[in-house]
Amino acid sequence: QTVEHGFPHQPSALGYSPFLRLMAIGTRSGAIKLYGAPGVEFMGLHEENNTVMQIHFIPDQCQLVTLLDDNSLHLWSLKQHGGASELREEHRFTLKGPPGSPPSATQITAVLAHSSREVLYLGTESGNIFVVEVPSLRVLEDRSIPSEAVLQRIPEDNCNRRSCELVEALREHPKNPDLILIGYSRGLIVLWDLQNNKVTHHFLGSQQLENLYWQRDGSKFISCHYDGSYTQWPVSSDNRQPEPLENTVPYGPFPCKAISKIYWQTTKNGLPYIIFQGGMPRASYGDRHSISVIHGSQQTAFDFTSWVIDFFIIFSSEPAAEFDDPSAMVVLAEEELVVIDLKTPGWPAVHPPYLASLHCSAITCSHHVSNIPLKLWERIISAGSKQNIHYSTMPWPIDGGTNIAPDPPQRDLLLTGHEDGTVRFWDASGVCLHLLYKLSTVRVFLTDADPNDNMNTLGEDEWPPLRKVGTFDPYSDDPRLGIQKIYLCKYSGYLAVAGTAGQVLVMELNDEDAEHVVDHAEADLLQDQEGYRWKGHEKLKTRDGPVRFEAGFQPFVLVQCQPPAVVTSLALHSEWKLVAFGTSHGFGLFDHQQKRLVFVKCTLHPSDQLALEGPLSRVKSLKKSLRQSFRRIRRSRVSSRKRRGGAGNASEVQEANAKFDQDALQEMELAPVQRKIEARSAEDSFTGFVRTLYFADTFLRDSSRHCPSLWAGTNGGTVYAFCLRVPPAERRMDEPVRAEQAKEIQLMHRAPVVGILVLDGRSTPLPEPLEVAHDLSKSPDMQGSHQLLVVSEEQFKVFTLPKVSSKLKLKLTALEGCRVRKVTVANFGSCKTDDYSENDLAVLTNLGDIQIISLPFLKLQIRYPCIRKEDVSGIASCVFTKYGQGFYLISPSEFERFSLSTKWLVEPRCIVDMPEVTSNNHVHNKSGVENAARKSRFFSYSFIERKSGRLMEHALLNDEKVLKEIQSTLEGGR
Repeated sequence: QTVEHGFPHQPSALGYSPFLRLMAIGTRSGAIKLYGAPGVEFMGLHEENNTVMQIHFIPDQCQLVTLLDDNSLHLWSLKQHGGASELREEHRFTLKGPPGSPPSATQITAVLAHSSREVLYLGTESGNIFVVEVPSLRVLEDRSIPSEAVLQRIPEDNCNRRSCELVEALREHPKNPDLILIGYSRGLIVLWDLQNNKVTHHFLGSQQLENLYWQRDGSKFISCHYDGSYTQWPVSSDNRQPEPLENTVPYGPFPCKAISKIYWQTTKNGLPYIIFQGGMPRASYGDRHSISVIHGSQQTAFDFTSWVIDFFIIFSSEPAAEFDDPSAMVVLAEEELVVIDLKTPGWPAVHPPYLASLHCSAITCSHHVSNIPLKLWERIISAGSKQNIHYSTMPWPIDGGTNIAPDPPQRDLLLTGHEDGTVRFWDASGVCLHLLYKLSTVRVFLTDADPNDNMNTLGEDEWPPLRKVGTFDPYSDDPRLGIQKIYLCKYSGYLAVAGTAGQVLVMELNDEDAEHVVDHAEADLLQDQEGYRWKGHEKLKTRDGPVRFEAGFQPFVLVQCQPPAVVTSLALHSEWKLVAFGTSHGFGLFDHQQKRLVFVKCTLHPSDQLALEGPLSRVKSLKKSLRQSFRRIRRSRVSSRKRRGGAGNASEVQEANAKFDQDALQEMELAPVQRKIEARSAEDSFTGFVRTLYFADTFLRDSSRHCPSLWAGTNGGTVYAFCLRVPPAERRMDEPVRAEQAKEIQLMHRAPVVGILVLDGRSTPLPEPLEVAHDLSKSPDMQGSHQLLVVSEEQFKVFTLPKVSSKLKLKLTALEGCRVRKVTVANFGSCKTDDYSENDLAVLTNLGDIQIISLPFLKLQIRYPCIRKEDVSGIASCVFTKYGQGFYLISPSEFERFSLSTKWLVEPRCIVDMPEVTSNNHVHNKSGVENAARKSRFFSYSFIERKSGRLMEHALLNDEKVLKEIQSTLEGGR
């Protein structure tokens, strides 16, 4: 397993280091992920698997601290190892109170990583503030700030004991590191002098406090409150009681939601940016997740489709800079990351190079295409760029670290089909999964929503000024639009997609917008057989007349299966201009050049009524399968009694029956390891379900002439083979394609057929259509005899062609106790020489392991555990690549990438160098000896860390003088 693509599942915390220009995201499962420039990624996992509540970077260091929901603190460091940086957990710590104290006494609510880089200030529910040393995470009890000490220094008539309960915020003074601002939940705010242990100012808010923010010069700070208001407070040089400068309720006067976080950013033109989360009117907009940006007369409330977890502003972090001059706003929502460009008029969104919201509509299928030709790649990017004109052109603002991974050796596409009828094209060549182009099939059909509707249009006088942002939209206009199968031919640019309601669309790439009529054809898979009635959903209604399509893949023909059941298999042969499709009722072949149906074949068993009920009627099928299982148990019990012939006493018979019942029920529940290959009844449900379709130019009738053929495998263990007569190119439009059934193979154990493959005379899989014409593959050997490999869920079987006589088989389930879920041919290249490669079968089983099986001798080469066997959706979503890699969903929003090949590895390899510290003014004036020791200790650490290359580090540590200096420094620090 090499890298995770997509958006972290259930994010819970966000952090940012302006010094390193790195962003950190924590999740509810205890993962922590760091991101910088594209390709710079790090991942860590807390052993506890608890929710990450807060993330704080140590200023000017390659370190960060995480707070979990079990109240534990964890210190992480970026260390260089083997020429690249790694994220490592250095220490962990749990704050403990005196014996007998309640948990609230030490429940951490606020964390301040001080600019001295030596300590953390931890605010708690009890109002006490503890000080923890970095990096040892040891409590410095003599420097703690108890709530009683704060109360003693405030006039009694201004507050009471409960005023200092629950620390909401801790903020360091931007100009004086000896002053920190402490905000308590009930509205009391104090400015605490760390040197003299006293309150210099106190501020009394009338509302419950949510958060605090210092202005850059330290003359004022802003507090935001539960009632949807924010207040500016001046910090005077004398000790007079400060009065608020201004109290604002931006969306008043009616009751508003809390403002949970606020920024006040100064600019050169004098107009500040005021940016805050929440504050919307409760009655009308209480369900909105918003962040508002106000700059002079401009005001926009960015409306997110999922809950906002946190956000930060990227602004000038140079200490010498006079103004903040914000450039971007980075928002972590529950389902996506959104970045807003604050420099460009209109504040457009920035297209993210990573952290893509894969599940903006639920993923329903995947398809991977390796080694895309440059011309097709450029045309897809061109089509995608026309869709992205509303995005900002600013460079990606989170650009810390350096990507040192080698450039991808080829261009790879991952296509994902979605519930809303879209197909997304992702650049899967490297570490960052980047969206290139989005295709929508909705325009072909009539739905409730008009695709021309613009959800972002605002009236001039509309208030609040909401603007929808982000791509996450879990709601589909019609579940029938869902994409179930995708097939892309990288040589011709033809694309076939098939959906939930039996729709099959064939498309071709067009570089310009176009308006044309989409031809329609119907394929009646029941062939007017009597006694069958479809009880599922209706087909989608299509638009009449010409339809306007954007540049990109444009449909030119629609094949509608009847009944409109889910399309379960799809194959496209771009050289013969044919597309084959299958459902639970049968399969058909369509000539997309002549736009004519060639044939249909019904595979429905006379007793299989379940296939006609549709996907939304499963209660009957569950009852039926339970009934069948108990009948099977009863029949087995009767037959076992007959075999015993009444011999033995009654107690033995009763004991044997009880044991048999227990064994049978265990077998019925799960126990895949115990299950042997057994013959299945032809009356089992969904036997006609078409699992796989395959085109091949091979010997089907006799050994002297090869011809085009179509192969189909069903859920009932049947393989159908059809001879095809495809007219030559000069008569292709004049003569029809003809098909005739040549073979029908019934596997004895009736297990579902999941893969079909033809091997040529050299025992090599036949090349893809047009692969030989583009000089990317050798011509297949048509001199030697061909072989047919049929892969069922339970065994692999090789047949000779054209006689179809059994030659070799491997019984996987009988030996290993597992069933095949996915199978593909993978080409494994040698990592030592380019001259050697071999083709093998990559097989994923229901136990989540991956097996490599040799061709053509079917010998098991190696087995890897990959996916947890309980992760059924992960196993179902797995897709292999042509060169021994694969992807599977570890959550609705994340793909895990893995590699079976030593040659093809895509994994993050990056380095984060320690930047030079430009200012060292954030230092406590402690005793001269301690201060000098601390400075010397930091210098030696930074010096070694900053020097690039292991050679320099090695030379330093072998220099006796330097070693003695470091030793004396450490002893002085001790």
